[in-house]
Amino acid sequence: MPVTESPPLSTCTVRIERRGGRGEAGARALKRHLRNISGVHDVDVSFRTGSARVTYDESVTSEETIRDAVRDRNVSIQADSETDTDDVSSRSELRREAVFVGLTLLGMVTGLAAGWLDGPPLLTWAGYGVAYVFGGWYGLKGAVATLRHGAVDIDLLMIVAALGALSIGAPFEGAMLLFLFSLSNTLQHYAIGRSRRAIKSLVEMRPDEAQVLRDGEEVTVPIDDVAVGDVFVVRPGDRIPLDGVVTSGEGTVDQASLTGESVPVPKESGDEVFGGTINESGSLEIEVTRRAHESAISRLINMVENAQGEKAPTQRLIDRLEQPYVLGVFALTVSAIAIPLALGGEFTSTFYRAMTLMVAASPCAVIISTPAAVLSAIASGGRQGVLFKGGEHVEAAANIDAVAFDKTGTLTQGDTQLTDVFVRETAADSLTDEGLLSLATAVQARSEHHLARATVAAAEERSLDVPDARRFQSVAGKGVCADVEASTIHIGNRSYFGTVLGDAAVEGLEPGLDRLRTLEAEGKTSVIVAREDGGDVTVLGWLAFTDTVRPGAAEMIGDLRELGVEHIVMLTGDNERVAQRIADEVGIDEVQAELLPEEKVATIEDLVDRHENVAMVGDGVNDAPALATATLGIAMGGAGTDVALDTADVVLMGDDLSKIPYVLGLGRATRRTLIVNLAIAFGAIALMVGTILLRGIPLPLAVVGHEGSTVLVSLNGLRLLGFRG
Repeated sequence: MPVTESPPLSTCTVRIERRGGRGEAGARALKRHLRNISGVHDVDVSFRTGSARVTYDESVTSEETIRDAVRDRNVSIQADSETDTDDVSSRSELRREAVFVGLTLLGMVTGLAAGWLDGPPLLTWAGYGVAYVFGGWYGLKGAVATLRHGAVDIDLLMIVAALGALSIGAPFEGAMLLFLFSLSNTLQHYAIGRSRRAIKSLVEMRPDEAQVLRDGEEVTVPIDDVAVGDVFVVRPGDRIPLDGVVTSGEGTVDQASLTGESVPVPKESGDEVFGGTINESGSLEIEVTRRAHESAISRLINMVENAQGEKAPTQRLIDRLEQPYVLGVFALTVSAIAIPLALGGEFTSTFYRAMTLMVAASPCAVIISTPAAVLSAIASGGRQGVLFKGGEHVEAAANIDAVAFDKTGTLTQGDTQLTDVFVRETAADSLTDEGLLSLATAVQARSEHHLARATVAAAEERSLDVPDARRFQSVAGKGVCADVEASTIHIGNRSYFGTVLGDAAVEGLEPGLDRLRTLEAEGKTSVIVAREDGGDVTVLGWLAFTDTVRPGAAEMIGDLRELGVEHIVMLTGDNERVAQRIADEVGIDEVQAELLPEEKVATIEDLVDRHENVAMVGDGVNDAPALATATLGIAMGGAGTDVALDTADVVLMGDDLSKIPYVLGLGRATRRTLIVNLAIAFGAIALMVGTILLRGIPLPLAVVGHEGSTVLVSLNGLRLLGFRG
C-alpha cells in the first residue's frame, strides 16, 4: 500500500485588535471558528497579545480566507505597520486607560465625600455616575465582545457585581470594585507590556537604510531594496543593516544584542556579520548574503513575536477552564441568592453577600498568573541572546533531568585542525606528505564535514596544487571517496574500511588500524587514506586531527549538576577514545561514540525512556533530527544557522556555553514563580470564599483581596525580567 505523505503546512500570524479586560473567552470562540475552516490544522488566538496564529494546508485554504473568517467575527485586523509590538496595548491606549482610572477615582471620591457631607444628591450620584462609566468602560466593552461570541468571562462578572451593588443601595462598593478592577487591569497591561519591550528593542536594532556601493560611490538605499550580492559600507559606530560577509577591512563588532556575547568579536575579510550588530572599530565593506526579511535579526523578531503568542501548557489549561469556572461562579452566585431567600432570608443582605461572593470567587489572578510569568521569561531570555520558541518550552526547561551534548562544535571549539600527515612506508618512495594531503584535499573539498574543512584549510595554508575530483560519494559517519586522476581515493574511519568496502582486501589495513589506535590514544581523531586501482585497494597513509574543549565547558557541566540535572551524556560520531578523553576533561557521565545520525536519534529516544525529560544540545545542522526528538532541543550559534531556527525549541544566538544552565535555570525559576502565583491566586479565593460563607466580609474587603492578588501575581511575574541565572 503506498504511503501518503502529509501535505506541507504553512503558518500565518494575523495581527488582531488588542482588547482590555481579563478573560480570553472571546479568543477561544474565535479559535473554534477558525478551526472549523477546512484545511486549518492548528490555531492559537489571544486578544491579550493581539495575535491569531494559524497553521494551515495551502492546497486547501489560504491566508486571505483565514483573514476573512476573522473579520466575519467582527474582529479588526491590523497591518504590521499599525501594530505597536512594544506593549500589550499601544502607548496612547495605555495612557487613556490611566486617565479613565483617574476619572473613576475622582468620581468615587466625589460621590463618597458628597454623601458624607450631606451634599446635594445630584452631586453624589454624578460622582458615582462618573466612576461607573469610566471604571466599567473597558470591562463592559470586553464583556459585550465576548457575549457576541457566545461566551462569558470575568469582565461580565465584575460588571454584574458592580451593578448588583448599585441596585441594593451600595454605590460606593460598586464604584470601588470598578476602580480597583480598572486599576489592576491597567497595571496588568503595563506589566505584560514591559515583558514585550524586548521586541521593540529588537526592531530598533534594525537600521532602515544601508550605504551601498554603486559604481564606486556610496548610495543610501532602503534595506528592503538591497539585493543579495550588493556591497555596503559601515564605519565605526554604525549599526550593520544586513547579514553579510566582510570583503574588505578589519574591525571589531559588538554582537551582544543578538548573540549575548559580552566581548566584541574581531572581523576581517571572509568573516560573517549580522544585521543589527554594531561596528565598533574599523571601516568594513560587506557583501550581502541575505535579504532584509531573511536576516538573523528579522527572523529573531518574528520568532519572539510568535513565541509570545504561544501559550504554555499551564496557561492553555487555565484558559480552557475559564469558561466553565465563570459559569460556575454565576451558578454559585444564583444559589447564594436563591437558597437563603427560599429559607426566608432578607433580600438586601442576601444579595449583598452574593455579590461579595461573586467578586471573591472571580479568577482574575489565576488567569493572569501564567502569562505574566511566561512572557517575562521569554523577554528575559531574548535580552540574553536566548530565544524560546514558545511558552511550552519555558515550562519544559524546568523539568529537564538529563542533557545530551553533541561533541564537535558544542563541547569543543569546532575549529578542528589537521595535526599529522603520515605516508605509509611502502608508499614513501612515490608519495610525499604534501602529495598525500593534496590527494585527500581533492576528495574532501566536496565535503562539509569538519574534518574535511580542516584538511582543505591545511592544504590552502601550504599553497598546494590540488587535482580535480569526480564522482564524489559520501557515507554518513564513515567516510568519502572520489575519482582523482586515474584512481579512486578512499578516506574513512575503521568502520568505512570494514563495512563500505565489504570483502575487498585492503593492503596495509592492519598496520593502518594500529596507527589509528595509537593516534586515538593520544586524543586525536584519525582517518585512513587509500587508493583503489583496478579493484586493488592500498593504504597510502593516514591523517590525524585534534579539537579543543571550549573554555568554560567543565564549569557549565558543574552548573547543570547544581541545577539538579541527574545524567549528562555526550553523543558523537567520533571514535570512543577521543570522545572519552573529552568527556573525562569536562566531567561527562556517559559517552556514546561512533554514532551515525540515525543512531543519535535512537540514543535520544532511549534517554527519554530512561529519564523522561531530556534536553539535546547541538549545532542545529547535523543534529537536527536529534534536536527534534528530544523533550527540549537547544541549538547553539543560531545567529548564522537556518536549521537551528527551524528545528530547535530553544536557540542560543551565540556560542556561549553558560547560556545552557541559564536556559534550565530560567525554566526552573519560571516554574517556581508559577507555583507561587497560583498559590496566591487560589489561596486568596479560598480564604475569601470560606470567610464569606462562614462569617461574612464586606464587599470592599473582597474587592481589595481580589484585585490585590491580581496585581501581586502580575508584579511577581515581572520579576523574571531581571533573571540573570
